[in-house]
Amino acid sequence: MIRNLFNILVATTLVLSFTAGCKSKPKKNQRTDTYSSGTIKFVSDESFRPIIEEEVQIFEHIYPQAKLIPEYTNELDAVNLLMKEKRYLAITSRNFTKEEVQNLKDRKFLPVAIPLAYDGLALIINNANPDSIISIHDVKEILRGNLNKWDKLNPEWKLGDIEVAFDNKQSSTVHYCVDSLLGGKPINSPNIYAVNKSAEVIDFVEKHPNSIGIIGSNWLNDKRDTTNVTFKRNIRVMAVSKLNPATAENSYKPYQYYIYTGYYPMIRTIYALLNDPIHGLPWGFTNFISNDHRGQLIIHKAGLLPYRANMQVREVNVSTE
Repeated sequence: MIRNLFNILVATTLVLSFTAGCKSKPKKNQRTDTYSSGTIKFVSDESFRPIIEEEVQIFEHIYPQAKLIPEYTNELDAVNLLMKEKRYLAITSRNFTKEEVQNLKDRKFLPVAIPLAYDGLALIINNANPDSIISIHDVKEILRGNLNKWDKLNPEWKLGDIEVAFDNKQSSTVHYCVDSLLGGKPINSPNIYAVNKSAEVIDFVEKHPNSIGIIGSNWLNDKRDTTNVTFKRNIRVMAVSKLNPATAENSYKPYQYYIYTGYYPMIRTIYALLNDPIHGLPWGFTNFISNDHRGQLIIHKAGLLPYRANMQVREVNVSTE
């Protein structure tokens, strides 16, 4: 009897010890980040790298207990990581689809898409190109494969084939061209090149006088990167017209004012896609970019149009003397 009681007491002690040990062990993927502290990884389409790098730098300076680790990839992989709950924030140029929202809601999540800014897709060319204006009609024809020689745009242009360089075949840049310019139809040009990132598009155009590169306009103002177009004397930005044919008078570059007025025809919205059930650091960083005046000021100084912009347009008299 005493022996049996001892066995029961030992067994009870072992069970209690095991239970206590289980309670003290952290759960798998348990997060400890808060609205302004902790460490998280998030994903962003690579074409937004310059602006996101600066936002991270300032956010971490204001909130020294926060550590943000951006991972730059293509838009497709960024959204997939979010859907698989491997990341809780993705910076993209599109909203959730209806199917994605329903999928997450079915799994008891509450996905949220928050607009951050407007970005103009920039067309860059080599300085050897004799002209720097193009109509959106001709851009579409190039992507469709119907216009593949420079002399078809102008008989005097002797640059041969029109080569088009994208940052990545799954990027937001390609997604915009397919959906917004081609109505969902694929790009059929025989001379399309997909490199790995925006900096390589700039390098490609610098080395190929007959090429056009398509990049996010935030790369035109990346002051910290030596691949900045400002430092590339063999590259310039094209002016694009909604009208056909394009003229100097009806063509515009992806400058902030022309994005604001809608004169520039290739504009996309930058979104923060959130699937963060604890409303932690991903929400804090998103709120900083979208609502904090410092976060929106970074967007403004980068040449993009803040989503909540309160623009004041002033006329400036320029002396010709």
